Amino acid sequence: MRLLPGRFLARVTALPAIAVSAWLLVGFPLLALGALTPLTAAVLGVPAVVAACALLPRLIPDPDEDVPWWPVVLVLAVTAAFAVVQVAYHAEALVIRRDPASYAMYTAWIAENGYLPIPQQRELIAGDDPSLSYQSLAHYERGDVIWPQFMAGAPLVTSIGYWLGGLDGMLVTTPFLGALGVLTFAGLTARLVGARWAPLGALVLALCLPQQWVSRFTYSEPLTQILLLGGLILAYDALARRTGPRERWSAAHTLAVSAGLVFGLALVVRIDALRDLLPVVGFVGLLLLARRGQALPMLGGLAAGVGLGLYAGYGLSRPYLDYLSDSLNPLLLISAAVLALTVAATAALWRYGIPHAERVRWLPNTVAALALLAMVLFAVRPLLWPDYGHGSDFTDGWVAYVQEREGLWPIEGSRTYYDMSLYWVGWYVGLSTVLFASLGVALVLRRLVQRRDPQWLLPAMLLVWTVATTLLRPAITPDHPWASRRLIVLVIPAFVLFAVWFVARFTRYCTVPGGRTVAARGLPVAVGAVAVAAMVAPTAATSAAGIMGYRQDVGTVAATHRLCAALPEDASVVVVDSGMASNYMPLLRNVCGVPTAAMNEPTPEDVDRVVAEIHERGRDAVLAAEQWELLDHLTGGAAEPERPFHVIARMDPSTLMEPPTGSWAFTGSVWVSVLPARP
Repeated sequence: MRLLPGRFLARVTALPAIAVSAWLLVGFPLLALGALTPLTAAVLGVPAVVAACALLPRLIPDPDEDVPWWPVVLVLAVTAAFAVVQVAYHAEALVIRRDPASYAMYTAWIAENGYLPIPQQRELIAGDDPSLSYQSLAHYERGDVIWPQFMAGAPLVTSIGYWLGGLDGMLVTTPFLGALGVLTFAGLTARLVGARWAPLGALVLALCLPQQWVSRFTYSEPLTQILLLGGLILAYDALARRTGPRERWSAAHTLAVSAGLVFGLALVVRIDALRDLLPVVGFVGLLLLARRGQALPMLGGLAAGVGLGLYAGYGLSRPYLDYLSDSLNPLLLISAAVLALTVAATAALWRYGIPHAERVRWLPNTVAALALLAMVLFAVRPLLWPDYGHGSDFTDGWVAYVQEREGLWPIEGSRTYYDMSLYWVGWYVGLSTVLFASLGVALVLRRLVQRRDPQWLLPAMLLVWTVATTLLRPAITPDHPWASRRLIVLVIPAFVLFAVWFVARFTRYCTVPGGRTVAARGLPVAVGAVAVAAMVAPTAATSAAGIMGYRQDVGTVAATHRLCAALPEDASVVVVDSGMASNYMPLLRNVCGVPTAAMNEPTPEDVDRVVAEIHERGRDAVLAAEQWELLDHLTGGAAEPERPFHVIARMDPSTLMEPPTGSWAFTGSVWVSVLPARP
C-alpha cells in the first residue's frame, strides 16, 4: 500500500491517544490488583499497546483533501523540536511543594512496589507511639495506611520512564507526552481546518508558555490533553462515513468505541475531566436522534472509560475525592442531571422530531452575536465584577504574599483574580489570537445553527463548554505560571484552533476568483502571512521573556541519590523538623524505601523514647531535620549530623497581574543523624 502523506498524518496523529489508552487499560487493572511490575507490564502492556497501534490506525479513513508532504514534515519537525527542548530543560521536582513532586512520589511508589495503599510500617518504627505522624503533603494517613493524592493515570504512564531510567527517566517522560500533545493537536487541526494549516496550530501551541511549562514537570495535564484531543480525533474519524443503526459492524463502529473509551479514560487521569465529558453525553444523544450507527458504540466506550475512572477515584483515591468533595459533589449532581436531561430530551425528540432551527432566519446571526457578546463580557469582567473568596486561609495568605512581593495595592488575599481569566489567555497566545478565535467561534456556531459543517459539532460543543466554564471559574490559586495549568488542556488549544480556522477562512475569502495579476495572487499570501505573524510573534515573545530559560530544582536527583545512600539498609527514619516533614517524608519513604514517620516539635525525651523503641526492633534509628543544630540538640551530640541532601537551584516565580518572568531561589537541605542499634 502506498504511503500517502494525508494518510500518514491522519494515522500518526491518532497514535498518541491510542497508545496511552491501551496502556491505561492494562496498567490500571494491574495496579488495582497489586500486580504492577516491569515484568507484567512487559508481558501484558507491551503487546496491548503494539496491537492497538498496529490495528486501529488502519481503520482511520483517508482525508478528503490532497495533502502534500511539506505539512507532514513541518508538523513532525515542530513536535521533535518541542521534545528536544523540553527534555533539555526538564525540571527535577522531587521535593513536594506543589503538584509535580506529588505526582513524582506517586510514580516512584507504584513503580517500585506495584500496589496501593502505602503501608505505614509502624511496626518497623515505634509501633503506635502517639508522638508519631505519617501524613504529609499529598499523602493522606488513613488508619494504618497512606493514600497518595491524585488519580493514578499520570503516574501509571510516567512509571514506564521510571522503569527504563529511574528518576531521570521518569522526569523526562512528561516532556515526550507534551510533544505528543502537540502532535495530537496538529491532527485535530488538520481534520477541522486542513492539513496545510496543521503546522501553524502545532507551532503556536508548542511556543505557548503553559504548554512548555507543564511539559517540563510530572503534571497530569499533558496526558489529559492527549486523551481529550485524541478522543475528538477518533470521533471525527468514526463519523466520517454515515452508518445506519442496523448496519453490520464496521471500522466506523470500532473507531466510535475507541473514541468513547479514550474520552472516558481521561477520568483515570484527572477527576475534573468529568466536567469536560458532559457535552459528549449530549452529543451521543444527538447521534441517536440522527439514527447514526456509531451512537451506541461510542456510548458503550464512554461508559466503560468513565466506569474505570470512577473506580480509580473511589477505589484508589478516595481521600483525595473526599478532600475535593465541596466541588466534586456538585459536579456529580450536575453530571447526573445532564445525563437525565439528555435521556429525557432524546426520548422526547425521538418521538416528536428535531425542530428546524435553521429555518429561523435571525437565529444564526443571533447565536454568533451572543458568542461575541460573551467574549466582550469576559473582557470587561475585571472592571465590573472582580472576584473574591478562596475559601482557604492558606490560599488567602499566599495570594497576599505574592501581592506584596509584586507591589500590588491594596493587599487583598481573598482576591481570586478569576475575572482576569481571559487576559491570562491573552498573555500566553496574544490578543490577536484571542480576537481571531472570538470571530472564529462566532462563525462556527453560526454555521452549525445553519446545519453546515457537522464535523464541527462535537468539537464545538466540548471546547465552547470547557472554555466558558473554565473562564468563569478557573478554580485554582491564581498565581502564574501555576494557574496556567487550567488553560492548557483544552482552553488554549480551543483558542488556537478557532483562530487558525478563522485565519484559514479569511485567507481563502481574500482569494480573487480567476485573479491573474500579481496583486490578486499576492493578496491571500500577504493576509495569511500577517495573520500568522500576529499569532506566532506574541506567543513566542511571552515564552522567550518568561521562565523558559532555566531548569527548576536542578541537582535534586543527585542529592536524592546521596540521601538514600547515606541511610543504613535497616534504617527507620524519623523526621523531627515539622517545617520539612511534609515536604521530604514521601521522598524518604517512596524513593529511598525506608519506613518514615514525623514528630511535631519533639523534646529530647520524646526522641530518646522513639529511638529506644526503634532499637528494640533491631533497626538503626535515623533522625532527619533541615538544620543540624536541631539534631544536635535532640540527640545531645550523640551522633555527628551529616548533610547528604543539599540543593541550591532556581524555581518558578509567582505573579498575579503579568506573565511570569525570571525565577526565584530554591534551597533544600536534609541533615541526618544515624543512631545505630547496639548489637
